[in-house]
Amino acid sequence: RSFPAHRTILFLCTSVTLITSFPCPVFLLFYQDNEISPEGLLSLLSSELKRELPEEFVYRRALRCLDMVAVEGQFTFTAERPQLNCAVFFIGEPSDIISIEYDSVNIDCRGGDFIKVFDGWVMKGEKFPSTQDHPLPLYERYSDYCETGVTRPIVRSSQNVAMLFFRLHQSGSSFTVTFRKLINPFPCNVVSQTPEGSFTMIIPQQHRNCSFSIIYPVEIQIGELSLGQHNDLKRSILGCAGSGDFVELLGGNGMDTSKMFPMADLCYSFNGPAQMKVGCDNTVVRMVSSGKFVNRVSFQYRLLGHQELQQMKGNSVEDVCLRA
Repeated sequence: RSFPAHRTILFLCTSVTLITSFPCPVFLLFYQDNEISPEGLLSLLSSELKRELPEEFVYRRALRCLDMVAVEGQFTFTAERPQLNCAVFFIGEPSDIISIEYDSVNIDCRGGDFIKVFDGWVMKGEKFPSTQDHPLPLYERYSDYCETGVTRPIVRSSQNVAMLFFRLHQSGSSFTVTFRKLINPFPCNVVSQTPEGSFTMIIPQQHRNCSFSIIYPVEIQIGELSLGQHNDLKRSILGCAGSGDFVELLGGNGMDTSKMFPMADLCYSFNGPAQMKVGCDNTVVRMVSSGKFVNRVSFQYRLLGHQELQQMKGNSVEDVCLRA
């Protein structure tokens, strides 16, 4: 759906518009095909980010069936009744990867209970990072506690987001996990916690694709793009995709970059600024690298204001978002 301009007030409490057809505070989460309230989900993140404790204390709290965790600590879920469709979204800073350690688990795997960690996020059946951008095949991105048991007590993500799905049939079933953030020297796929900031993406001679996802309508300003190759006018015949190394700006209302609309392609090194406003629910800076060069892009982003969204309403970008 489109991003309504009149809901600018939601941004004041750092709410993010994700994909949903349900108004707040309805939460419906399904294992592969879920729909989540945008106001509810990111308001959980907003409240979680406000929690600050001295380093010598271990932060502990109970988990909810649908939850967001951005602060390191120990988290426990205890079922007071059957809970069949639950998920916890973990998120770190752009330069983090996620570590989830099972401290204690009391569930009935044979009775249909499960706890699964997904390397990334799943929303309404769409995955971030997409299968095109993640280094692992899809089946390796799921870690099932009931299949691995204590043989794999710690699960680590490939980027700054991960999810924990669980289903518990009996009251009293419980589990406790410890969430830690580890440094990633070369962040690749990132979900931004905030609607404003800056980031430098570097791919050091690796054949891979990296995406920086901002789940807000924003203005992107690229300050520097270095693709490690000389400009070649012949490449323009094939377009950026033919060059093997390029950056694209994407917009849409989903998480899967392969289903988003390309706003701009950049395949020549330059020093900016170059900027574009994207009025979609999700804005992505995506770099494709052949592995032959060290590629680098630096950019800033800021939340679009109410008047800017009003002005954009009805133009081609907004139409794209309406159809997405």
